[in-house]
Amino acid sequence: MAKLSVAEKLTILADAAKYDASCASSGGKKKDSRGGKGVGSITGSGICHSYAPDGRCISLLKILMTNFCMFDCVYCVNRVSSNVPRARFTVEEIVALTLDFYKRNYIEGLFLSSGIIRSPDHTMETLARVARSLREDHDFRGYIHLKTIPDADPALIAEAGRYADRLSINVELPTEPSLEKLAPQKRMPTIRRSMAGLRLRIEEAREDRQKFRSAPVFAPAGQSTQMIVGADRSSDVDILTSSATLYASYGLKRVYYSAFSPIPDSSSALPSAAAPLMREHRLYQADWLLRFYDFSLDEVASGMEGGMLDQNMDPKLAWALAHPEHFPLDVNRAPREMLLRIPGLGVRAVDRIIASRRHAAIRLVDLDRLTRSARKVRPFVVTSDWRPAGALDPASLKPREKVKQLDLFAA
Repeated sequence: MAKLSVAEKLTILADAAKYDASCASSGGKKKDSRGGKGVGSITGSGICHSYAPDGRCISLLKILMTNFCMFDCVYCVNRVSSNVPRARFTVEEIVALTLDFYKRNYIEGLFLSSGIIRSPDHTMETLARVARSLREDHDFRGYIHLKTIPDADPALIAEAGRYADRLSINVELPTEPSLEKLAPQKRMPTIRRSMAGLRLRIEEAREDRQKFRSAPVFAPAGQSTQMIVGADRSSDVDILTSSATLYASYGLKRVYYSAFSPIPDSSSALPSAAAPLMREHRLYQADWLLRFYDFSLDEVASGMEGGMLDQNMDPKLAWALAHPEHFPLDVNRAPREMLLRIPGLGVRAVDRIIASRRHAAIRLVDLDRLTRSARKVRPFVVTSDWRPAGALDPASLKPREKVKQLDLFAA
């Protein structure tokens, strides 16, 4: 095979990394290189072509160390039996690319994953060397997210956590039977055991930092995982049930959902069509309700048909329309947990409403000022000078048109 240039490797390995959705630094500790100390910065906002709360697009160098892989996961374009161009970066090449891209103001950090080469231990040790070199040799202070290998020696994963802001282990499929069928070399107990080990180390490091400010950090932005949506027969309820278990058992910061996309020369065990991106979007919305809006899994799942979220309606609106007996709610009296159930009200808007009503009764004009979607909110609320005419009419609030699905990789 002809020797590839760094630019050619970058073309192959950046494209190969696009299927990995786990990329955000929202939990990272804010650091920068002002004062002439170190190289790089992290803002604490989401990166990897994600959008910050203020609308800024923040980017990340997102690559694979290599797309060679010993494993033969049938849903993976980089599986050992796949006929795709292969490439591999050296540690020095990744470090140089990261620093060069940062100095050109292209990125704020690095997301690094890899196919498994030689052995899980060899792969994990090489990933950790990249992070160690950036931190110790170049004093890089930007965000680093490393994908860890669950079969690797826990000591190697622990080393990676000393240098990375976030670690992640992909569970990939929501049920153990699906993982056994589609990824025969991976084992759910091994993945869960590695997640448990990471949680223990993260919590121990956090406790040590509370006692001693000089104590070393360990993956301060926590751990995350990713699940592929639509590669197997799992319903949305199955996926959300698995996510709820992961959050409760392993303290995950985030579960990412990635809509399955057909790959070249795919197995007959896989669907022939891509999973709808709107399904992925609805799962994120439902996940948000579980994490930040005090919804139970039973509440989110109660209105689903066949265990699937309605792709034409966000799950919060679907719940509200299925429970008209709770509305309209008086925003001057309703408790926080009920305000969070009003379609169109986010967590920040609810907190602003609660703070404002301590000083004066909230009117409709105040609601317009305190929320970004007052038109959506009005049918569900009562203010000191507003009450919806008549009972809540679910039919009038249901979307009339399907939302057009966007191409995941469109510019």
